[in-house]
Amino acid sequence: MLVEKNGETLYEDYLGYANIENKTKVDSTTLFPIASLTKIFSGVLLFKLAEEGKLSINDPLNNYLTKKSFKDSIQIKHVLSHTSQGEIGTNFYYSYRFGALTPVIEKASGRSFKDFMTAQIFEPLKLKNTSLLKDSLQIVRNNLKIAAPYFFDDGTKPGFIDFGYSTSAGILSNLQDLLIFSNALDNNLLISEASKKTMFSTPRKNLPYGHGIFSQEFDGKKILWGYGQYDCYSSLLLKIPEENLTLILLANNNLMSDPARLIYGDIGTSLFALSFLKNYSYGLTQMPLLEKAENLYKSDSIDSFFIREKFLAQALSESFLSRFDTTHISTSTSILKKTFEKFPDYLKYSDLNLLHNLSFLKDISFYKEMGDFTVFDDKIIAISNKLLTEDKNNPYANMYLASFYDRKGNMSKARYHFEAIANAKNFSPFWYTAEANTWLKAHN
Repeated sequence: MLVEKNGETLYEDYLGYANIENKTKVDSTTLFPIASLTKIFSGVLLFKLAEEGKLSINDPLNNYLTKKSFKDSIQIKHVLSHTSQGEIGTNFYYSYRFGALTPVIEKASGRSFKDFMTAQIFEPLKLKNTSLLKDSLQIVRNNLKIAAPYFFDDGTKPGFIDFGYSTSAGILSNLQDLLIFSNALDNNLLISEASKKTMFSTPRKNLPYGHGIFSQEFDGKKILWGYGQYDCYSSLLLKIPEENLTLILLANNNLMSDPARLIYGDIGTSLFALSFLKNYSYGLTQMPLLEKAENLYKSDSIDSFFIREKFLAQALSESFLSRFDTTHISTSTSILKKTFEKFPDYLKYSDLNLLHNLSFLKDISFYKEMGDFTVFDDKIIAISNKLLTEDKNNPYANMYLASFYDRKGNMSKARYHFEAIANAKNFSPFWYTAEANTWLKAHN
């Protein structure tokens, strides 16, 4: 973990083991696959090509593809901003389509993705510990000191490394090199201020993603961030430009990203991010990050945006942990009840993360054969309907509501929402598509 402000490192520490079996501790030389943080690097490459006049982000994606796999109206900027699905340019859905930008970079530059990345970013910045990870031979040949991968599932278990690279993922790096890259971006050493303005701007006001990087308003603060999540690795880069403040985190498990459901585009669900914000941006160093369930209703915590986000982030993490220990169900439930008590206008702040939290508590109770968890049923329906009113094709909201009605035995309503997923136009197949089709096939 590393925190920098105004060019000065305020905090740098290396915790835990790079290899549990060998008792090798993580240190400054330890390398980590950064997964989707690679997207920020790829975004920079695309804007460099735009500055050189070799492409425009308004170009149709199909102009650069051998196989015309997408609608002709889908432009580079739509894939770069994760707005290429559904009604093009309208809604944010984090998508593996981002990988289709690899041949765009290769055709526009006339070089392989690896060579262009190396020549434009790795070599000029002298990133000696950063590379694109192709295969296991590369590890042996270059004696790469990579943190061993681990799963957390009923204890810590050895995992695997994801090999291969594209515009979506595949970079191997460490804290210091990522800091060099971050500072180079700040100081316009990679792309111009004008290009950065476009890169950091969202296509529409209510969307959380710019062009290659998340760009979010959080309690009046402009936050730029990206995250990585493999099965056995996670990463986080967070910047508050107005405060010249940066956080970089790397881990050899997925727990920095997975519990927070960062795929939905809200940095406020990450307890790691909130801890950083609490201590380095808000200056709330004496405030505990986590609430204890037994003291929750004795708390006189002020009603504030940050308190609400803190409550919701902990409740979400507690629900994640309930898959391993069901006592976390009661903790998550208590925190949610307290949140709704202190902030009763839940429809104003409800989102996919809150819907996921409420639905996941039902899922765990169902799969653990603990009976039907009905505490928040009215809120699940209300939040789902709100989200689907805003975006009728939202596959996640449709999936949560379809599963809800399926468990209730209301097959007609379940079918309606599963069909909404299966029949949605201009969506690439994903896990929710497979689940919807499986259900519909079983209920012909």
